[in-house]
Amino acid sequence: MAATTRRLLLAGLACAAMLGPARAEDTKLAVIVFPGVQNLPMFAAQAKGFFAKRGLAVDLKFTPNSDELRNGLAEGRYQIAHSAVDNAFALKDKANIDIAVVLGGDDSFNRLIVQPDIKSLADIKGKTVAVDAVDTAYAFQLYEMLRQKGLNKGDYEVKPVGGTGQRLEALTKDKTYAAAIMNPPFSIRAEKAGLKVIGTTASALGAYQGSSAFVLRAWGAANGDTVVKYVQAYIEGLRWMLDAKNRTEAVALLVERLKLPEDIAAQAYDATVSGFQKDGALDMEGVKNVLKLRAQFEGGTPAAPEKYIDLSYYRKALAGL
Repeated sequence: MAATTRRLLLAGLACAAMLGPARAEDTKLAVIVFPGVQNLPMFAAQAKGFFAKRGLAVDLKFTPNSDELRNGLAEGRYQIAHSAVDNAFALKDKANIDIAVVLGGDDSFNRLIVQPDIKSLADIKGKTVAVDAVDTAYAFQLYEMLRQKGLNKGDYEVKPVGGTGQRLEALTKDKTYAAAIMNPPFSIRAEKAGLKVIGTTASALGAYQGSSAFVLRAWGAANGDTVVKYVQAYIEGLRWMLDAKNRTEAVALLVERLKLPEDIAAQAYDATVSGFQKDGALDMEGVKNVLKLRAQFEGGTPAAPEKYIDLSYYRKALAGL
């Protein structure tokens, strides 16, 4: 398998060389994402030329945390953001930044990871949990999973440490952190480090919209054709990576882009393929559940999804494929 992966990576590099550097007339896009398997459709769209054939030169930037992602989009340093859809809602509701969610992605793939001495979620009482930021999507997932087991905020301490990689580092290096939400490959690496999975968000929360793509509404309106092309390339990348005959090459992309050992990349691929949404469609029941959780922990009543979403680009993109 390792030899096969190396051959595929070399073939990919050769393909990239044939495509050549970005052309001067290409539309350049800075796209900010969290590191993780959720980016595999974009990795594929880059490697297989789905962006390039549409005249898009896409630069994927890994963010360390939600604050950089949200602030960077709001300030125009990035044109497109992919993250938990709740980050888009927070930009609209808390910062009054007019965003438009234009594409879905996945169900978040999340697991609740705990220290090996934690036998049940009730054991987290009086302990510290690690989150990205205290008021973001996967923190809300954690709060709700604990609430279902009788623990309310105030029964445990919450510390923001950053993205999933930082949460993994926190739990492995500092045993005073009792729990954190993680998705593959970080959850797989956590188990290999001696931590354990105590539950999944899917089993606790049901339908949930995880990653999505969103833009500033004004930028999208001014660059509608670019948004449509980007969505089309994403869908093509998603279809390609979900095709079983491309599994080996897709795993090789995870090895290359996320700097993963091959066995972890393969496990991460297999653990997440069922969680990607068909053709990147938004799960509207999942969106409603995200809004419900946000209202539950931030106050108020759940807003209507239409306040945040513009699927006109998506519909045009899908019709053109």
